[in-house]
Amino acid sequence: MSDAVAKETLNPFEIARKQVKTACDRLKTDSAVYEILKSPTRVLEVNFPVKLDDGTVKTFTGYRSQHNNAVGPYKGGVRFHPGVNLDEVKALSIWMTIKCCVAGIPYGGGKGGVTLDPRDYSEAELERIARAYSEAISPLIGEKIDIPAPDVNTNGKIMSWMVDAYENVVKHSAPGVFTGKPVEFGGSLARTEATGYGVNLAAVQALEKLGKDVKGATYAIQGFGNVGYHTGYYAHQSGAKVVAVSTVDVAIYNENGLDMEALFKEFQEKGFITNEAGYGKEITNAELLALDVDVLAPCALENQLTSENAGKVRAKIVVEGANGPTTPEADVILRQNGVLVVPDILANCGGVVVSYFEWVQNLQGYYWEFDEVQEKETVVLRRAFRDIWNLAQEYDVDLRTASYMMSIRRVEKAMKLRGWY
Repeated sequence: MSDAVAKETLNPFEIARKQVKTACDRLKTDSAVYEILKSPTRVLEVNFPVKLDDGTVKTFTGYRSQHNNAVGPYKGGVRFHPGVNLDEVKALSIWMTIKCCVAGIPYGGGKGGVTLDPRDYSEAELERIARAYSEAISPLIGEKIDIPAPDVNTNGKIMSWMVDAYENVVKHSAPGVFTGKPVEFGGSLARTEATGYGVNLAAVQALEKLGKDVKGATYAIQGFGNVGYHTGYYAHQSGAKVVAVSTVDVAIYNENGLDMEALFKEFQEKGFITNEAGYGKEITNAELLALDVDVLAPCALENQLTSENAGKVRAKIVVEGANGPTTPEADVILRQNGVLVVPDILANCGGVVVSYFEWVQNLQGYYWEFDEVQEKETVVLRRAFRDIWNLAQEYDVDLRTASYMMSIRRVEKAMKLRGWY
């Protein structure tokens, strides 16, 4: 085993801390800045009982991490996944602080989740779990305190259950306490599409920087949930050729381009995709990550690109739709090999941008049209990409480091004005 592999950590909290430290060192910030940002302000662990359909009672463990609120209320998703743990939510809350400040919106970072595999439970059981979790974390959240949202394996319906449970606790209407809700329940138009729309927009801008047109550009998309689906949808709309997609169960490749219209239809009907229709040949996930394409979009989970496989990546651009899909060691390898990486905190921040728009609409009780929301999102994301690209050129750093530097500058100013150091 090489030294790089031996020293590589896949612990997301350690990775997040390392990324923050690198940016602080590059900016030569006061040592207090890293000291404050290296850990969340508070982390809540809850254990709550839920009666299952068969009458038995099971205790579930959930978390809510609140990283930093110097710029504004805590903000971040809630995931239902068997891998949810304390270090993961702490890391994700750090990344949310950075992501919000990258986009220039007035939020700090939060994150939460429940440790479970949702496939093991009925919809009625998931509703009881969601309500119990919302009640358990209710003392720490609120419309102007901490505003959770959907994440892995959660959606608008689950957010609606959580809002209702929270309102039952506080005894007043609070539609803005969760975002990512259905439009009929105070959600924002264009929110469902927002993250994938932003991932593709980041890819388009990265292609432009390399002198390439998105029309005819080849994409490989790892993960075909909400983010991967909409990344593929807007890539297809932009004229790109999506040659590969994958899910937990299947990876499909067609060098001539997949029949995306058929894939979209199957996803809409089933909520997932298969290769029963013969879209292309089935490949492994490892093969998908190594395809010779213009854009590789990892839209699944953390730690997909590591020191073990980063050297095999042949894509010209990696646009991170997932949170934390690339380890710091893999980042070094990709940069050495000339691969342009658009980091998660820039590439996938469209979701939190439109969550912010939803929150604003909830607080003012006035709602915008789809095109207006998407136009506002485009303005914010294009500005963020431009500013970070220019900062990266100024300091001769990669886009991830530049994103952290931009964000930490903003947090640092807020913390200093508050007198935190």
